[in-house]
Amino acid sequence: MTATILPLKTQRPPSLEALIALVAADMNGVNAVILERMQSKVALIPELAGHLIAGGGKRMRPMLTLGSAALLGYPGTRHHKLAAAVEFIHTATLLHDDVVDGSGMRRGKRTANLIWGNPASELVGDFLFSRAFELRVEDGSLKVLRILSHASAVIAEGEVNQLTAQRQIETDEDQYLDIISAKTAALFAAACRVSPVVAEASEDAEFALECYGRNLGIAFQLSDDVIDYASDEATMGKGVGDDFRDGKMTLPVILSYARGSSDDRAFWRAAIGGERTSDSDLAHAIGLLRQTDALADTIERARHYSRRAIDGLAIFPPSKAKSALIEAAEFAVARAY
Repeated sequence: MTATILPLKTQRPPSLEALIALVAADMNGVNAVILERMQSKVALIPELAGHLIAGGGKRMRPMLTLGSAALLGYPGTRHHKLAAAVEFIHTATLLHDDVVDGSGMRRGKRTANLIWGNPASELVGDFLFSRAFELRVEDGSLKVLRILSHASAVIAEGEVNQLTAQRQIETDEDQYLDIISAKTAALFAAACRVSPVVAEASEDAEFALECYGRNLGIAFQLSDDVIDYASDEATMGKGVGDDFRDGKMTLPVILSYARGSSDDRAFWRAAIGGERTSDSDLAHAIGLLRQTDALADTIERARHYSRRAIDGLAIFPPSKAKSALIEAAEFAVARAY
């Protein structure tokens, strides 16, 4: 008798589809707030802000606010304005980042600073920060105001810390984790934590969702570090090797520099110092990152933080919302390979 061999079922790769479907109705409310509050009598403001806000981003941070509220069964709409505030904070930081970095591409489109100039981008970023502050005040909760205001301050500190580490080859892993914990993870954490506040959930729920968001944010940024060297512009939505040419000490570079030969370390010193930034130099850098397992180990670290994020949800019972948030944490890592 001949046995029939059935093909193994292929598991669907993690995605944001479940989270997007979960929050779709609420996201319509958030988008309405965003559209309303980005308006101004000064025509350049909605034109420039709309260029980035409508530029194809995942809206992951506001989706986390909505997903966290769904996890808690919150039936109201207060979180719509807060999710919009989170998106405004994020968009403002992107506008400022592109000015600082001199970036020319964002999500596959020309950056606002390239089109309208640095002063306009900086000022519209300030406008969006102010709109975010208005939305926080309108919510009326001092606790919400404190969470999001503190996150905004921490993000700014992280950006300054990153600026001081730029082209500094001796930047170590601990300093880099401090940077991304501030500039990226702080807003992820705050986006998740405000929902249990408006839902009047327990402090345990607050801390659990903050833990989820913070670790997810670190995993997300570490994946970005890998994608900058291991992907293409169509996937990334920005120029390939931007971090390399900007002299940013991201974790793959930190690991490769520490593990390299004297010649390898001399190359990294020259590259991060801005002396070797050609396409062939980038190709050589990618080769060194692969030889030293720096990319693979960065992905493994991202996977570690993704698991920590998922562990943070352990106090919540099974639900569609919990499954969607777990898959979002898995997606943060899977998108890097």
